[in-house]
Amino acid sequence: MLFPDHFSAVAASYARYRPTYPAALFDWIASTAPARERAWDCACGSGQATLPLSERFAQVTGTDASAQQLEEAPAHPGITWCVATAESSGLIAASFDVVTVAQALHWLDLPKFWVEVRRVLRRRGLFAAWCYGLATLDHADADARLRDFHDNVVGDYWPRERGHVDRGYRNIVLPFEQLDSPTIEMSERWTLDRLLGYIRTWSAVRRYIEAKQVDPVEAFGDTLRRDWGDATRELRWPLTIVAGRVG
Repeated sequence: MLFPDHFSAVAASYARYRPTYPAALFDWIASTAPARERAWDCACGSGQATLPLSERFAQVTGTDASAQQLEEAPAHPGITWCVATAESSGLIAASFDVVTVAQALHWLDLPKFWVEVRRVLRRRGLFAAWCYGLATLDHADADARLRDFHDNVVGDYWPRERGHVDRGYRNIVLPFEQLDSPTIEMSERWTLDRLLGYIRTWSAVRRYIEAKQVDPVEAFGDTLRRDWGDATRELRWPLTIVAGRVG
């Protein structure tokens, strides 16, 4: 199964360290969907969006091309987990009220995926995808160091597809009836160790380590600790949401 696999090797860390999406996002999806029977969370990873969807939809299917990612997903009576690519899900046609893609639309073969979305969604079904880029820290010096690490230390190692996130999905045109989406921000308070665990799941960090056989997060963590101290600090990520309705 061929797909851009940047996260299978860090599946356990991905499940542990990735941030939690705000409830307001899923409340909006549920209120905008034509019904609350069935949701497909595509490229679901270890279920960061699948679990909240299961609180609002009767049946949820989470698919991911990475078996390792799905091995980290929790068992849940309302969720069916399946190894499948986004472009060839194997799901029943015209059977879902909503299709979601969390922080993964940029990895997909979009022309083929749009065909699959149209096939799987019911009439007037909702498609919603979102992404987040670099967080902003509540400490100016620490924030500057984080941005330097992101842009300069591992900047050359970001996959080309990650540019869609940097552009806030502005260059992705949905072939559906476009919907206005809400302004929603994700925020959490983390220890430094939590932040460093999250950074180690970045695709650029994995590629840097593969190329240089050195973990750049070690030196970065030592430097950042002087600014961070022992406190928890607030991180904020504005979410970019793109949504449409299939006719």
